[in-house]
Amino acid sequence: MKKFIFLIMASLSVNILLAQNASGKLTVWSFTDELANMINNPTWGFKVKHPEVGVVYSQTPSDQFENRLYPVFASGRGAPDIIALESAFVRKYVESGFLLDITDIYEANKNKLLAYPVEVGTYNGRVYALSWQAYPGAMIYRRSLARKYLGTDDPVQVQQNFSNPSRLLRTAKILKQKSDGKCVITPSHEDLFIPFLGTRTQPWVVDNKIVIDPVMEQFMESSKTLYENNIVGRVRQWSEGWFAGMKGELRDEKNGLLEVFSYFLPNWGLQYVLKTNAPSTAGDWAMIQGPAPYYWVGTWIGAWKNTQNPDAAKEFIRYLTTDNDFLEMWAKDTGDLVTSSEVVNKIKNNYSEPYLGGQNQYAAFAEIAGNINGKLSQKTDTAIEYLFREAVNAYIEGERTKEQALADFKLKAANSLKP
Repeated sequence: MKKFIFLIMASLSVNILLAQNASGKLTVWSFTDELANMINNPTWGFKVKHPEVGVVYSQTPSDQFENRLYPVFASGRGAPDIIALESAFVRKYVESGFLLDITDIYEANKNKLLAYPVEVGTYNGRVYALSWQAYPGAMIYRRSLARKYLGTDDPVQVQQNFSNPSRLLRTAKILKQKSDGKCVITPSHEDLFIPFLGTRTQPWVVDNKIVIDPVMEQFMESSKTLYENNIVGRVRQWSEGWFAGMKGELRDEKNGLLEVFSYFLPNWGLQYVLKTNAPSTAGDWAMIQGPAPYYWVGTWIGAWKNTQNPDAAKEFIRYLTTDNDFLEMWAKDTGDLVTSSEVVNKIKNNYSEPYLGGQNQYAAFAEIAGNINGKLSQKTDTAIEYLFREAVNAYIEGERTKEQALADFKLKAANSLKP
């Protein structure tokens, strides 16, 4: 008990010290307007809580952000104090040596922080970036099709049919058989890529050598089976046909109408992709974890290691990523799943999503988020995963044998590691 009280007091003292020392001026660069709201909100924004800190905010379009950011960090001239970091390049900066060590913020709050966002922001045992949000992914399925072909639409029972990649493949075959070929598990084999990534136990690079986790070879074989046997749709992810499947309007190569059983989407995908594009199907969806827990994008915050105002920079990061009052306000305002387990546990039972037939999506996404592994994240992931997707597509479409596709991938991926 004494040890517990000591840890609580130590946490409070670190956070209070950061807040007391926060003053001066901070330059903040971002590619998202989320930080602008966090800074300027008249009720709970950073400026309201810390009027003693002058904040100069600059937003650059996401496709131009890195081109602006990297040169100033590399040269050390004109670098901002605070930067937003997207999942595609967060590890590049976490591993770069450019960022301020913020392990003390993590240590003061670690008992309440969701693990995977911290793991993504950690390198060699030190924390360099933290996030306020979590974007776990789910398998979102049509209730009517589940009742029709599996005999139930209950998420607990449906999950049993998709609890790992092998069961997913088996159930996908059942859907095809029972529907006389009309029901596909997903509109595209590409939908399964990120969930399969979530089952890996090895990163892509070990000792500067390319490693292909066995589950990714399983993904290749499963994709080939699903594609050749028309157990998935044959459109590309994010294509017109892919969106049509949400409304029950996907057609096969003979113009026959297909039933799309599920989509793999994160919490933002539910809100801004599925609900937006298929409002007429409201109430006929539900969500489960599916074959593996995974996350899909997100934003982290870091600080330049040579900032002239490290105390204010740390307080900025601490407030936006760990302060319970702020995070609760943010969650209620945006619907984001936040990274404080204390806030999540406080509010998670207050949600019900009519689009999911009344299912509590917040609690369901929170449970998935707790199972995600962020320790395999590396700065080379984005480039390597693009090359692996290319290899898989070449294999399943008959352009290359599996051996040829893998050889091409290994060569290109190895070349991408060279300075």
